[in-house]
Amino acid sequence: MLLWDFKQFGYRRLVVTAAAIFLPATVLHAALPPKSDIPNTVTFTGQLLVASPQLRQNGFSHAVVLVAQHNRDGAFGIVINRPTATRSIAGLLRAFGADASGIKKNIRVFLGGPSEPAVALIVHSGEYRRPDTLDIDGRVALTSAVDVLVDIGTGKGPRKSLLAFGYSGWAAGQLDDEVAHGVWITLPEDSDLVFDDDRSKVWADAIERHKAIR
Repeated sequence: MLLWDFKQFGYRRLVVTAAAIFLPATVLHAALPPKSDIPNTVTFTGQLLVASPQLRQNGFSHAVVLVAQHNRDGAFGIVINRPTATRSIAGLLRAFGADASGIKKNIRVFLGGPSEPAVALIVHSGEYRRPDTLDIDGRVALTSAVDVLVDIGTGKGPRKSLLAFGYSGWAAGQLDDEVAHGVWITLPEDSDLVFDDDRSKVWADAIERHKAIR
């Protein structure tokens, strides 16, 4: 059994400011420091964080998080196994003040984390790119939602995608600390887990894959 107080991490996660680790889509890609600027630092970018069975914090119990960026300033990622509802793409676009003409498709909505719940982001397969797209690991990427939703609604979007509202953030050194103390199990990014697996089984399947590669 882990001799660690998991509750102590809860309040720290919520005080991370968006400006420190996540900027508006138009400046996000340029503002994030490249990996070459962070020598001798272990990065979890592109990894899956699988909540330890001992982690019982509300919102993160049995969570699986795709780490979009991790550097010396902090980290942020998207919870990939918290679906909330299916919404019409046209309704979402209208809520964003965008043109929804001719769009009739629906999309599943996920809760990406407790930070900035009004921010809509799309995790998607790597073959799709827009000017503001953040490449995560060459196979998956992250883009602000509106333009991607238009492309999905008109049949020109990414091959695979996941729409999330909000994200999960960590202050400088916090994620390293949590992983070191067993709060999270790390696993290489897996497209099946990110996009295709039954959402109710993602955590259990991730645990089994971790056991298989140990």
